[in-house]
Amino acid sequence: MKIAFLGDALDLQYAGIHIYTREIIKAVAKQDTQNKYFVVRPVQNGFKIDGVEELFAPVNTKIPLHQKIRAFTSIPNLMKSNEIDIVIEPAHFGPFLLPSKTKRVTVIHDITPILFPNYHNSASHYVHKLFLPRITKNADLIITNSEHTKNDLVEHYPNAKGKTEVVYLGKENQFVPTEDASILKKYKINQTYLLFVGTLEPRKNLLVLVKAFDLLKKTITTPLQLVLAGKMGWKSEELQNAIEASEFKSDIIVTGYVEREELPVLYSMAKIFVYPSFYEGFGLPVLEAMACGTPVVSSDTSSLPEVGGNAALYFSPNDVNALVNHLGNLLKDEKLYLQRKQLATEQGKLFSWEKAGAETIGLLNGLV
Repeated sequence: MKIAFLGDALDLQYAGIHIYTREIIKAVAKQDTQNKYFVVRPVQNGFKIDGVEELFAPVNTKIPLHQKIRAFTSIPNLMKSNEIDIVIEPAHFGPFLLPSKTKRVTVIHDITPILFPNYHNSASHYVHKLFLPRITKNADLIITNSEHTKNDLVEHYPNAKGKTEVVYLGKENQFVPTEDASILKKYKINQTYLLFVGTLEPRKNLLVLVKAFDLLKKTITTPLQLVLAGKMGWKSEELQNAIEASEFKSDIIVTGYVEREELPVLYSMAKIFVYPSFYEGFGLPVLEAMACGTPVVSSDTSSLPEVGGNAALYFSPNDVNALVNHLGNLLKDEKLYLQRKQLATEQGKLFSWEKAGAETIGLLNGLV
């Protein structure tokens, strides 16, 4: 079979969907010698993926919204002219306008634009509201990253029932225990520290983390910093104000964007990784932290317990006191800390891109 991934996320995004698209294409192409793989890209100067032929659907920046328009014009034309058997959209917006014999696969990472429109701009909410019913109806296969997302999807779009399958994400091989004091020095980390990784936006619930850090600092004598590693996202003013108002603002470090190659060091050298998010389709940073052997304290919402398993300690996202208690116990109880560190390491081993790739290949082969 000829199987094509729509690869806009490879060149136009740099967060979770970019990582998923890159790693799942690499994994299936490496393991599957029976089918031929293609990737549709908007630019011709990107990194190459071994064993994958590139097709190009350029974006004309002079035409408003042309990136999206291509999904209905040049991209389906490319699929027809190359006689592609299966088209996979890794970013849930498509695929569109394909011949009836061409199988459509859509990967839906979450439906937060529908569930929590306040976490997204109005355009994203309305586009998802308009297109998701059609996308879920027309898809021959829908892949989600977690059982929780699958359940949300089927509840809101009953036509997804019976054709939605779960494939958990993996972690890149670089996420292993790694130390490099120069990275900490770069970010002015000079004490024991708690770590959060991700975009600093309201859905990540970082106001609770800052408040918990303030309370924790008043109850312990150990020097402690809070490191928020990631770019400031939209609606971040309230968080910035909370940090500025903190009694311990000099111990709160906002790194800005962190190069992916530096993340294993930040995870590995952190005392505890904290992920207070209100909602996640998967929660890749939790897996990455565990793979680096770092104990995790996470909110108990959405898919996060599927990722953290019995290794993480959980709290209700609005329960500041529960978060403070978990952090305090880990800092004070060495036996508990080492136990959670070992559990995190073992839990991290359960997920891999090789496994995700093999499961994806099985689902694709099942379409014919």
